[in-house]
Amino acid sequence: MDDLSRYSVIERSRAGCAVEIRALRPDDRDRLLTAVDHTSARSLYLRFFGPRRHFTDKEITFFLNVDFTSHVALVAVTEQDGEPVIAGGARYLVTQPGQAEVAFTVIDPFQGQGIGGLLTRHLISIARGKGLTELIAHVLPDNAPMLKLFERCGLPLRKKRDAEAIHVTLQLT
Repeated sequence: MDDLSRYSVIERSRAGCAVEIRALRPDDRDRLLTAVDHTSARSLYLRFFGPRRHFTDKEITFFLNVDFTSHVALVAVTEQDGEPVIAGGARYLVTQPGQAEVAFTVIDPFQGQGIGGLLTRHLISIARGKGLTELIAHVLPDNAPMLKLFERCGLPLRKKRDAEAIHVTLQLT
């Protein structure tokens, strides 16, 4: 797809629910903030490497304004009580030619349903289509679900641990 800002695919979660994997849009602001409100302190800690509950307007603007070239962001949208809700998100930022850093979050009520795997598969496909050769991530050592997700994605994987985190490199080629 040439215009990634219109990216949209319907998938099924492990529970059989429809999940739209689509490009994050600026008009997702309220849904994104609601998703953060429904994310546990622990999940936010694992994602941001520290206690977080609120974000500045500058941070929110950064999260929402993606160019789909060097900054790609996808969300998993499903229905809850008849309303669309963001169940998770994934993004990458190009850090150098051929390489991008990835980050994922699945909102607590939707964890364990395969949404992280769906987001990973689509983000990898987009990254390959953009000519990237490596995805890197920094994962806290106690974030076992994220480490398992990377191990199960089917790509060659390197891990290097330091005092702060496990640095994961996924080879796309």
